Amino acid sequence: MAVADSLAIFAWPVRDAFLEGSPFHSELGNRLFDLEYYIGQRFPPTRWGARMLLTLFGGGRMARSLRAAAPDLIVSVFPAASEVVGELRKRGRIDVPIVSAITDLSALRYWAHPGIDVHLIIHPESEEEVRRIAPNTRIEAVTGLYEDVYLQPRDRLEARNALGLPEEPRIVLVSGGGWGVGDLQGAIDIALELADVFVVALCGRNEEVRAALRSRFGADERVRIEGFTTVMADYMAAADALVHSTAGLTVLEAIMRGCAPISYGWGRAHIRVNNRAYVRHGLAQVAATPEELRAALERALAQRPEPDRSFAALPSAASVVLDAVGMG
Repeated sequence: MAVADSLAIFAWPVRDAFLEGSPFHSELGNRLFDLEYYIGQRFPPTRWGARMLLTLFGGGRMARSLRAAAPDLIVSVFPAASEVVGELRKRGRIDVPIVSAITDLSALRYWAHPGIDVHLIIHPESEEEVRRIAPNTRIEAVTGLYEDVYLQPRDRLEARNALGLPEEPRIVLVSGGGWGVGDLQGAIDIALELADVFVVALCGRNEEVRAALRSRFGADERVRIEGFTTVMADYMAAADALVHSTAGLTVLEAIMRGCAPISYGWGRAHIRVNNRAYVRHGLAQVAATPEELRAALERALAQRPEPDRSFAALPSAASVVLDAVGMG
């Protein structure tokens, strides 16, 4: 097995467009991110143009790299790469099976493509949207696109003790994802207005946000501020509710852990589309304002949901990928 960085393969200008886009923490940057998403995905004429430009600038390099590697099968875990290899497969420039691993619930254009052979999804609810985009492909809801630890029971008190968290109060986990984006300060303020609540805030790799929150809440014994963590599964087992800004795998992991998820604090571009899908499928609450967040937290903390163990019955991503070898 070989692992390759698709952005390194694409090089300039595709790599730079993805890595040096608008900053997420300015109002202008957020508006530009929204506009880029609308142009690239929501408006059909410019969506088609964006796809063709992506394939024009990145397709040749990708095809040459794949010819040199001579793979038996390709697994893509990045939507821009899935779009390009799907288009190359459709045009006959790739003659081995392609699998796309999808880790969002909705907004799946670029993740899904009719030229891709197999689409792996984390939410069974995503199948309908993938089917509209790629009607003749194999679609499988699978495990294995997240740590297997989420499929294993974890006692809440044991998780709290392992993390050094208090045993009695209700715990609200506030997360800005890996980027540390969203209204984390506002979410903490709202959570602290509720009785018998302890807050853990996870800032990802955003050291500026982590420092700002520590400056504001560092003296409050009801708040713990953390950066990037490798024990998210324990935090979710320990917490009663999750306030999260960037959708994706984190919401699913909370569902599996029985930690009531609430999407709040950002809601830009594809996150907005995912939020609508969370509500439509009854998977998570969505709050657009501090007032809505307070109401959502009160509902979530009134009764902690049971962990969802149904995902353990799904096939593994590895087994589906191995089964796909030879489809070329």
